[in-house]
Amino acid sequence: MSYDPAELRGKAAIVGVADAASPSGELETYGRALEAAMVMEALADAGLSLSDVDGVLNAGDSMGLAEYLGIRPRYTDSTSVGGSSFEVHIEHAVAAVAAGLCEVAVTVYAQTPRGDRRRPAAGGPWRRPGAMLEWEAPYGLLMPMGAYALAASRHMGVYGTTPEQLAQIAVSTRQWAAMNPRARYRDPLTVADVLASPYVAEPLHLLDCCLVTDGAGAVVVTRADRARDLAKPPAYVLGVGSCHDHAMISEMPDLTTTAAAVSGPAAFSMAGVKPGDVDLLMAYDSFTITVLLLLEDLGFCPKGEGGRFVEDGKLGPGGALPTNTNGGGLSYTHPGMYGIFLLVEAVRQLRGEAGDRQVDGVDVAVAHGSGGVLSSMSTVVLGGEGAR
Repeated sequence: MSYDPAELRGKAAIVGVADAASPSGELETYGRALEAAMVMEALADAGLSLSDVDGVLNAGDSMGLAEYLGIRPRYTDSTSVGGSSFEVHIEHAVAAVAAGLCEVAVTVYAQTPRGDRRRPAAGGPWRRPGAMLEWEAPYGLLMPMGAYALAASRHMGVYGTTPEQLAQIAVSTRQWAAMNPRARYRDPLTVADVLASPYVAEPLHLLDCCLVTDGAGAVVVTRADRARDLAKPPAYVLGVGSCHDHAMISEMPDLTTTAAAVSGPAAFSMAGVKPGDVDLLMAYDSFTITVLLLLEDLGFCPKGEGGRFVEDGKLGPGGALPTNTNGGGLSYTHPGMYGIFLLVEAVRQLRGEAGDRQVDGVDVAVAHGSGGVLSSMSTVVLGGEGAR
C-alpha cells in the first residue's frame, strides 16, 4: 500500500503561539508553572481553552505535563530529539489531527538555565549520551561547541569558507535582534567584533555561539477547517519532513552535509514549493556554522557556497532572504532547545504581527529545527491563505 505525504498538505494549521524571553536573559517563572503559562497563552491566542485540548506533545514527559494541566488527552507524544523536537512534533500533530486521533494538539517547551543557577537542584549541565561518554569524551572535545567547531573546520578546509563569512551570519542576526525589545542582546555588532571575541572552540568565536538564557514557548495545532473559525489567521502546515543520521559527531557521515538535505526536499515536495518561493527562513542557529550548513542543505544555495551566499548581508533586514527575524538563538534567546521559537516567529510573521521587524509580503515561511550535534533535522513549511 503506497502513501502520499502530499495528502496531508494544508490539512492542519498552527492557530496559537506564545513565547517568553527577556532582555536580562532570566524569567521569574520556571518548571511546570512556566510550561502551563505558555500553554494557556497559546490557547488564548487561538481563542481556545484547555478543555479543547486532547493532544499533548512534550519533549520528554507528555504524561507529567498533562497531569499537571489536569487533562486526559487522547493523543500523547514524548518524542525528544533535541532542538528539532518541536518541528517533529508539528509533523506528528498534523498526522494525528488528519487521522482523527485528536482535534487540538499543543506542544510546549520551557527551560530556565540562567535562573536555575540560583536554584541548583532545578538545573543541570549539558549531558552527553552514554556512547559519547565512552567513545568521544576521553579525547577531551568540549561539547557541544567542539562538535560544531569540527564541522566549521571541515567546511573551511573543503570549501574555503572564512571566519568573516561565518561572522556575517551573527551580524545579520543581531540586526534583527535590534528590532526585538525582548532580545537578550540588541547592541550593534560588526564582523570585527565577532572575530575579536575569544575562541570557544577554534575556529568558532564566542559570538559565533548561541546564548544561554531562560525561555519558553508553545504552539497549538488543529484541523484546517476548524482553524478558519478561530481568533487569528491560520498558518497552514504545507509540508513537513524529518531525518536524523547520527548521534555522536564522530559518526556524522559527512561533516559538511546534514540530514536537512533529506528533510528539506521532503518538506518542499509535500508543500509544492521551492526554496525560491520562501519569503522567510527561520533556521536553527545554535552556531553560525549551523545556519550556513542549513542554507546549503535546504537548497537556498549550492553546497560549498554558503559563505559567499551570506557575506552581502542577504539574511538581514532588507536582504533577499530574511532569516531569523526575532534575533535567533544568537541574539534573542536560547534556553537549550530552540526549535519552538522558530515556529512562533514564523507564525507571527505570516500573520503580520512582528512589529518593527515585520517582513513585507510573507506568505511562505520555513521553520527548520536541528537537534543534537547536527544530528536530527526537521523542516516545516508554513503558508498563509494565499499559499494554501
